[in-house]
Amino acid sequence: MRVLLAVFGFMFSLVACAQDSDSAAPYQEGTHYTELAEPVRTDDADKIEVREMFAYTCGHCFRFDPLFSAWKKKQADDVNVVQTPVVWASQMEPYARAFYTAKAMGILDQAHMDLFNAIHLQRTRFGSVESFADFYAQYDIDKDKFTKTFESFGVDSQIRQSDAKARAYQISGTPELVIDGRYTISASGAGGHEEMLQVADYLVEKIRAEK
Repeated sequence: MRVLLAVFGFMFSLVACAQDSDSAAPYQEGTHYTELAEPVRTDDADKIEVREMFAYTCGHCFRFDPLFSAWKKKQADDVNVVQTPVVWASQMEPYARAFYTAKAMGILDQAHMDLFNAIHLQRTRFGSVESFADFYAQYDIDKDKFTKTFESFGVDSQIRQSDAKARAYQISGTPELVIDGRYTISASGAGGHEEMLQVADYLVEKIRAEK
């Protein structure tokens, strides 16, 4: 009997420790982040994916981008950081096309924040392929080549994939982070833009430990 009591006591202490550990977690599912009912396949299964869903026309995304860019530079090799423009309305599509065109032409790193600045600081109006071609010409990009890429099947395909991912992640606002196709983080849930990245750090470590 004493042996059984000792065993039950030991098991109870383990359960209590587990509960204490859960309650001590700095961030809680359903409050600071949301777990997707159906995980979404990531680009590289060997790495922990952190995906930012954003829109160039979003003022919150404009303010978040410098924080996210600095955070990205600190990540280990096992973290794959990617960005995906959302396309919820027809007027958002040209900006997503500009993103994928710049990426295809190898100037995304140079032009990404510049486009944000042009929209939100300089109040430049975009919409037509010509307006984007004029903007990207400053990076020594041929306008005809830019236009062909902008209207290409490859960019069309990436736009469709972006839309499919946003639907699968159940994105309702921007910026929003998706961690390994399993968890989503919003500013309202996390408590702010810097807090989003803190929650991302927590989830990355959680997934890393599980792997």
